[in-house]
Amino acid sequence: MSTAALLSFTLVALLTVITPGLETLLVLRTALLVGRRTAMGVVVGSTLGCLVWAAAGLVGLTALLQASELAYDIVRWLGAAYLVYLGVTALWRSRRPAEVDEPAPVPSTKAAVRVGLLTNLLNPKPGVFYVSLLPQFLPVGEPAWGAVLVAIHLGIGLVWFPVLITAAGRARAFLLRQRLLLDRLSASALVAFGVKTAADAR
Repeated sequence: MSTAALLSFTLVALLTVITPGLETLLVLRTALLVGRRTAMGVVVGSTLGCLVWAAAGLVGLTALLQASELAYDIVRWLGAAYLVYLGVTALWRSRRPAEVDEPAPVPSTKAAVRVGLLTNLLNPKPGVFYVSLLPQFLPVGEPAWGAVLVAIHLGIGLVWFPVLITAAGRARAFLLRQRLLLDRLSASALVAFGVKTAADAR
């Protein structure tokens, strides 16, 4: 694989990771309202989800999402329903105003990993990303490079999101004074992401 192709993929992967989206929202929401450790659980879960999509892409399974509109829509609707569930549940919990000094309920790290994993697995876009992007950079007859490209993409995320979590941690003390507003806004954003996911065409 040429150096130019490797650098080109790295740049595309970097832009994909740092562009704000659903994963960024979930990580920031968790970091600001719960804490760094739990936010890293979301990152780990999301990374595992990407790994599953990548593995499926390398063996050709995610091509089904491109070939079958029904398969794509099933995953999309399940993902939309899960996002709306997360958002509505968070809005319901926020109905009781919390005091500034009252600690936020801390979900287990296992629960945070599960949220990150399910959110990623129920989003068909990572699958389409891997099945449409990787073949453009893979040298003909050298499929082993696929694992290298996947490792680059996941590695960038594992560097970027801890940086984001650290930055959020520094702002947490100030933002917690507006915790109720922040909680409701981010929960509403999850619902909006779910509605958008349901409405998105292929």
